[in-house]
Amino acid sequence: MQRKTPLLLAMACAMPFAAQAAEWTMATPYGDASFHTQNTKQFAEDVDEATDGELTITVHSGGALVSHGEIKPSVRRGTIDAGEVFLSVLSNDDPIFEVDTLPGVAGSYDDAFALWQATKPMITELFAAEGLIPLYAVAWPAQGIYTAEPLTDPAQFEGLRVRAPNINTQRFVTLMGGSPTETEESDIPTAFSTGRVDAMITSSSTGNAMTAWDYVSAYTDANLWLPKNIVFISQRSFDRLDEETQQALMEAAARAEERGWAASREDNDASLAALEENGISVSQPNEAVSAALQEAGDALYQDWLDRADEEAEQALEAYRAQRDE
Repeated sequence: MQRKTPLLLAMACAMPFAAQAAEWTMATPYGDASFHTQNTKQFAEDVDEATDGELTITVHSGGALVSHGEIKPSVRRGTIDAGEVFLSVLSNDDPIFEVDTLPGVAGSYDDAFALWQATKPMITELFAAEGLIPLYAVAWPAQGIYTAEPLTDPAQFEGLRVRAPNINTQRFVTLMGGSPTETEESDIPTAFSTGRVDAMITSSSTGNAMTAWDYVSAYTDANLWLPKNIVFISQRSFDRLDEETQQALMEAAARAEERGWAASREDNDASLAALEENGISVSQPNEAVSAALQEAGDALYQDWLDRADEEAEQALEAYRAQRDE
């Protein structure tokens, strides 16, 4: 066997090792039919292309890898590198995470985006404290109410078992006299078929993606709020990337945010049309229902004020000042 001379050994040690490409794992609770998931997968493709394969992100959709409630803890622990969650599911951590589910605060896409810009610094700070970096956030279409029959009387809510995916929606349902049930999007068909829920508060997009016409016949387009999904990564995973790859990642995230908001608008229009095409009656709330929704919304907002700290209130005030300019 030929031995290496001291000179050859020295040369071998001096040669730089080839940098290994980073392979990230990302979890999202939403199925492949969701425009959010489609946008997230496009983001991953953009990152792969922009970095020439130096960073690849494998997106696991539909809660297949990690359940919704475990996505943020998993990224924080380093079990996975990136995740996407419904922002308001984090409301136990801080009331600022549920500000986009307060009725009447932001009732249009322009207002919802302005609210995101106003609250982003505080949200980024809270994420940073847990070793996380928000990349981008995208709104769902405005939330409405799916019921078996057209919603014409607030009394119809009494005792109604309503799918409510976050704490604020659960409070809202309770204020309306209903019985909130926490159900993930992927579990909606089973929840209806087994009688765990009779109705749901969600967007036109989710109703379309989950073929709501199989379970209900009416959709009240109440424009309650425009909640957001947030995509975030581990600070440790980010720090392991070289500067060029980091920049490419952030630029792809900026494009994903812009693309996602446009896709949300388009999906809302297409989903409303699909609901009607499949036999769901789409209507605006009448005066009595509107008044009841407003009353519940006012109570929800007051509850939020009682729990929010000064920084959260200032963020909301900054948003309103900008909106009213």
